[in-house]
Amino acid sequence: MLRKLFTSQFFRNVALRNVLFVLLLAGTVSGLGYLATRYHVQRDITHNANNSLDSVSVNVLQQLSGPVNITVYATEQDARLGDIRKIIRDFLSLYQRYKPDIKLVFIDPTKEAEKARTARIQLNGEMVVEYAGRSEHLTQINEQILTSTLLRLAHTRDQTVMYLDGHGERKLDGVANHDLGLLFGAKLKQNGFRLNSLNLALAQEVPVNTSVLVVTNPQLDLLPGEVNKLLSYIERGGNLLWLVDAEPLHGLERLAEKLDLLLPPGIVIDPASTGMNAPQTWSLGATYPPHAITRNFNLITAFPSARPLIWNENPDWQHHVLVEVATRGWVSRNATGINASKDKPRFDKQRDTPGPANIAITMQRHINDRDQRIVVVGNGAFLSNSFAGNGGNVDLGVNMVNWLAGEEHLITLQPRAAKDSNLTLGKMQLNIISIGFLLGLPLMLAGIGGFIWWKRRKT
Repeated sequence: MLRKLFTSQFFRNVALRNVLFVLLLAGTVSGLGYLATRYHVQRDITHNANNSLDSVSVNVLQQLSGPVNITVYATEQDARLGDIRKIIRDFLSLYQRYKPDIKLVFIDPTKEAEKARTARIQLNGEMVVEYAGRSEHLTQINEQILTSTLLRLAHTRDQTVMYLDGHGERKLDGVANHDLGLLFGAKLKQNGFRLNSLNLALAQEVPVNTSVLVVTNPQLDLLPGEVNKLLSYIERGGNLLWLVDAEPLHGLERLAEKLDLLLPPGIVIDPASTGMNAPQTWSLGATYPPHAITRNFNLITAFPSARPLIWNENPDWQHHVLVEVATRGWVSRNATGINASKDKPRFDKQRDTPGPANIAITMQRHINDRDQRIVVVGNGAFLSNSFAGNGGNVDLGVNMVNWLAGEEHLITLQPRAAKDSNLTLGKMQLNIISIGFLLGLPLMLAGIGGFIWWKRRKT
């Protein structure tokens, strides 16, 4: 009886109900505020994820152990862009969300001209990014540019990649179709590597500051003295990336002997390539054995006219297969007689070898108080200007160089391309949407309003 009386009095007492409502609302808001300070939950539902960073950028930020200082030389208002400081601050807040010790400082170059002159600032909005005693200037800003800059600054030391030259080899900075410069070489530069050519006929030896030596197939025979210098580099524990095509070695046979490599004649035939509208003489890499180079790597790679790699077991070396292809294919000994665009290769039981075939391996050993690393790929064309744009070819090549240079903590995929956000509608669809918004929606709202008015009047 008492409970029923209290309940009826409570519902009739408007002031008491309002007080209780305010207390409940205040308690709920306070609780949510407390939870918001302890737990951070966010979702980016924009089409291109414009309000969040790519996993690649997050991975790079996680590799930066110390603070990053970014000094922006910008006026408060720009004639063309407006509030340029707000644009930069909003963009960098995405990075600060994952790395709070990114310190952002703004300097007005018109009011503090001496500081701008000392920093050699040339443009309004120019930024100076500093990390671990290194710095770079940026005149443009987007995720790929800033992440690449942080990636370069994250290198533990200056890294020099030399490439053998003087015998018609592929050039790391060349622009010809068979060269490696437009994509692969450019990406290495973007990631902070220095590229230099090496002519062993002129140099006394491979320079001691060489982080990685890249050797591709020569078109002319190397002199015995040049090969001796190359073998001396291997004996000292130098790191090597050898891209060996299905062609004569022109003096590099001694290098293969030094590494206990067997390079049988022929090219790999992979029937799976026809499903990708590619010739069967292309080998496709889709799954990769676990290794630091292929960590989280799930991109398809394409190797035109690859040769198989076989090696003798040597207790001094640790071997690891990087790319295995042609599970349903074979190694054709009739490589020279195949026209990739016209002929359909057929398996010859007498001469060919059934797949799968290994076309990329790593070799590692401890020598002279250091780890020596070697990567051998039975194909150089996959990183050439003609074919490097296929699938993840460049990403795999950059991962190889990062691992060889001891920078495996920087092995990562390149930033993703933005998704197409265009919406294409037909004439009928546009008419339906127009009629719906201009006529259908107002009539529906008017009908709902009329129904509510009629119901209230009736009651």
